Amino acid sequence: MTSAEQTPERPDGAAAPDASDAPARRGRVRARRAAVMAVPATLAAAGLAVLTAQGALGVQFAISGMPFTVTATELNGTGFAQFGGLDEMAEGSPNAGDTGGQVLVVTSVIRNATLSKLCQSVDLGGTNLVIRAGEGAQKVTASDLTTDSTELTGDAAFNNIEIGNDASTLDKAGPKGRGPKGVFSQQSDTVHIANLRQTNYATTAGVFKLPGLKLGFSGSGC
Repeated sequence: MTSAEQTPERPDGAAAPDASDAPARRGRVRARRAAVMAVPATLAAAGLAVLTAQGALGVQFAISGMPFTVTATELNGTGFAQFGGLDEMAEGSPNAGDTGGQVLVVTSVIRNATLSKLCQSVDLGGTNLVIRAGEGAQKVTASDLTTDSTELTGDAAFNNIEIGNDASTLDKAGPKGRGPKGVFSQQSDTVHIANLRQTNYATTAGVFKLPGLKLGFSGSGC
């Protein structure tokens, strides 16, 4: 009798499953579970989650590809959201280097924000363009403030924070605070960051008021 004739059959006539398939199936299930658990979420120095996304545009314009620094002694905001994004440079940008013209960023959205002693600087090679505002009694104010950052540090505190949301379901920062479906995100009712420092590639706002604005060139940045 051949080995094929020796294969046992089930009562319904179907061939019995090969026992050697079971360990392989169990291995595949374990691998899938491990992949699901390995969600990329890293904590930044400020305690904010750095969230990785693919193909998500945090800012709807071509960035220059030149990073700029933003600092403030204090930031307070209501309606905070954060998710991953991918910013695009203009085609053929000389700043693309080996990045392919793309920069992976963390997009932060604050519905209403106030900042004390705001400083923004960009290195132009040999000199820095520096903007300062809100150094007096009046603070810088912004609505729908959106920043695309590669680095963020400070001492942060949140009220009613939610971590792990689908970015498309975010509602605390308003319509502009929603990201792409399937992207890891977080949101909170309020955010407070002392000694804020960011490396940004883009900033947008619905309204941006800069009392005591000073713009000039300096040998050093913020």
